[in-house]
Amino acid sequence: MAMKAVQQFMLGTVLNNEKQARETLGKIKAAGYDGIELCGFMIHPTGLMVRLMTKAAGMPTGNGGKLDWPALIRESGLQVPSLHYDLGSVERAPAAVAVEAKGFGTDKIVITGMYRFPYGDEKAVRELAGRLDRAGEVLKKEGVHLLYHNHNCELQRVNGDRRAYDILVDETDPALVGFEFDSYWFADGGADPLAWMERLGSRMRLWHINDRGTRLAGPAMTPILNSDSLELGTGNLPLEKWAEQARANGVEAVILESHRNWVDKSPVKSLELSARWLNAHF
Repeated sequence: MAMKAVQQFMLGTVLNNEKQARETLGKIKAAGYDGIELCGFMIHPTGLMVRLMTKAAGMPTGNGGKLDWPALIRESGLQVPSLHYDLGSVERAPAAVAVEAKGFGTDKIVITGMYRFPYGDEKAVRELAGRLDRAGEVLKKEGVHLLYHNHNCELQRVNGDRRAYDILVDETDPALVGFEFDSYWFADGGADPLAWMERLGSRMRLWHINDRGTRLAGPAMTPILNSDSLELGTGNLPLEKWAEQARANGVEAVILESHRNWVDKSPVKSLELSARWLNAHF
């Protein structure tokens, strides 16, 4: 049975101090989740610019980087399915990153995508595939697996019908690079997530899940509603079909991640509602 977890990135506003973090982790556990997926830049202090940039993007990281995360995880009873990191940090200090991951009980490092990267440039994407292979090879020697997490930018075409994600899948070594597939972002980009999940097969080690639908008011003077993320089972994505494929692929963890449009503007209430769907299907 796949682990059920929450991505730390959606919890920046409710992990600001020790007391709040313990309460939030306790509610995650009580809702039926088994774990929390950690982010390197949220378990270490970050600069003001990083915090301002993520807040401006609607994804505030909060002040959780000042907390004792090893102790918090031990006390919570939650597992850590993987640790998110940027590729540059992995390339600069692979041994240290691997030690930190294993310290949290996981053997998976996930690259969270590339900031301001030219995914429409075939040469640049092919070079990225090479970098992933090299980083994956180094981490493998440390006993850690490298995974790549997609957003919607990898759907940019680079050569005819070929997309950036085609290159990342086709030109990386399956023995060195796996994938954490985010079905929400490919659905957002107009792709067919199920087809990609079938194509990834056993290389899809982890699944980032979210739902999508309409709840927000649209532009003034029109009847149109804005589409955005929704709690699992309350939107329009065919999550049941995708769950069947995820199980067929042998995914090791199903991880909830949403950044906004939470019910009552609360990430905790949102994850609690999504847990009902997850608990019924995993």
